[in-house]
Amino acid sequence: MKISNDISFKDVVPAILRMWELSGAKIGAIRDNYDHAQGAPVFTVDGLYTTRGWTEWTQGFEYGSAVLQYDATGSTDCLDYAIDKTVSDMASHVTHFGVHDHGFNNVSTYGNLLRLMNEGRIEENEWQRNFLELALKLSGAVQAKRWTERPAGGYIYSFNGPHSLFADTIRSLRSLAVAHQLGHLLADENDAKISLLDRLIQHAEATAEHIVYYGENRDSYDVPGRVAHEAIFNTNDGNFRCPNSQQGFSPFTTWTRGLAWIMCGYAEELEFLSSLPSDAFESDARRREIEEMMLKAARATCNFYIANTAADGIPYWDTGAPHIHELGKYQDRASDPFNDYEPVDSSAAAIACQGLLRLGHYLGDTSEGSNYQQAGLTILNTILGEPYLSTNEEHQGLLLHSVYHRPGGWDHVPAGRKIPCGESSMWGDYHLREAALYVQRIAEDKPYLKFHL
Repeated sequence: MKISNDISFKDVVPAILRMWELSGAKIGAIRDNYDHAQGAPVFTVDGLYTTRGWTEWTQGFEYGSAVLQYDATGSTDCLDYAIDKTVSDMASHVTHFGVHDHGFNNVSTYGNLLRLMNEGRIEENEWQRNFLELALKLSGAVQAKRWTERPAGGYIYSFNGPHSLFADTIRSLRSLAVAHQLGHLLADENDAKISLLDRLIQHAEATAEHIVYYGENRDSYDVPGRVAHEAIFNTNDGNFRCPNSQQGFSPFTTWTRGLAWIMCGYAEELEFLSSLPSDAFESDARRREIEEMMLKAARATCNFYIANTAADGIPYWDTGAPHIHELGKYQDRASDPFNDYEPVDSSAAAIACQGLLRLGHYLGDTSEGSNYQQAGLTILNTILGEPYLSTNEEHQGLLLHSVYHRPGGWDHVPAGRKIPCGESSMWGDYHLREAALYVQRIAEDKPYLKFHL
C-alpha cells in the first residue's frame, strides 16, 4: 500500500457529501422495494439486494445505515424509518442466543440511537431512553452468555459451536462494553454475578493469543500481523488445537475481512478502555497489561494490512488466495476489481479504514499515529470514488466489489467474467457510511464518533 502523506480530514469532505447523496437514494430503494419476508438483505445480485439463509447478521446494518444517514444529513425520513424498524424488527436480535453478532446488529441500531440521544441530536424521551438502554443491557448479557470456559481464559463462541472462536467476534465486544457502562451484569446459575467487562477482556485476550500472529514461531506460517479466521479448541480440557478458516482460503493464509475485523475491533476497544475509571480494573498494572495486549494486536494487524494491500488501500479477499501470484507485485499498483484471477474485497477496506483511523487517533500526535491516519484516509479516498462508489441509480448497493463467501461460491459472477465483482454487501455499505461519518465529524469539529457511552 502506498500511503498518501498529504490528505487532511477536510480534503475528503466533498467526496463524503457526494456519497451521502447517493446513499440516501439507495436506502430509500431498499426500503421501498426489498421484500423483507425473505429475510434480511445481505448482498446484491445484478445490483439488487437479496438474502442468504445463514444467519440474520446484517439486519442491524440495514437499519443502522438509516440512523447514520440521519446523523450526517438530518434526514428525518431516515430517522423515522430506523426507529420504526428497530422497534418492530430488532427485538429477536436482542435475545438471539444462537449467534456471535450482537455488536453488529444491536449496537448499530439501539446503540446508534442512544448515542444520538446522548448527543442531543434526537429529543430526550425517558421512555425511549429506557427502551434503548434495556435492549443494550440484554444484548450484552445474551452475548456474554454464549461462553466457553477455559482454564486460560474463556471466549464468546461462534455459531459453529463451543469449540469455535471467530476473528469477527472482536467487534461484538461492543455489546458487552455498552452494557457494562450501563451498569449491567450477567446473572447466571445460583445468582452468580458475572462481570461483562471481565468477559470482554478474556475474549480479547484469547483472540490476541490464538487468532493474531506476531512472528513468534507459533507455527511455520507465523508472519507478524497475519490472522486466522477461526481458532479451534478441545472443549473437554480447553486446550487450543488448531487454526481454521470458514471464509478464507486456508487456516494458514489471511482472509482480509477477518483481518479488518481485528484491526477495527482492537482499535475501538482501546478507545473504550481509555474512557473507563481507574477503579474498573483490579490494579493499574492489570490495566496496562490489557492495553498493551490490545495495542500489540492492533499494531501488528494494521502493519500487516498496509504491507499486503494494493497501492490504493484495497485488499484482495485473501493474501494467500490460490491465484493471487498471477497478479504479480500487486502491492505496487492500484487494485483491479476486474481482473481474471482473484476478487478484491472492498468491504474489508471499509472496515480496515476505520481501524487505521482509530488506532492513529489513539496514538495521538506521533509519527506512528499520523501514518495510520493517513493510511485510513488513503483507503477512504479510494472507496469514495469510482470504481468502488456505486453511482448507478439502478444499483441498490453503495460500495461495489464486496465479497461474502468465496470458498462457498456465494458471490455473483457477472456474465462474461471469471470472478465475482460489481456487487455490494450490507456490511460493506454500512461501514463505508460509518467511516465517512467518522471523518466528517472530525473535519467539522463535531463530537468524536464512538460506540461507547
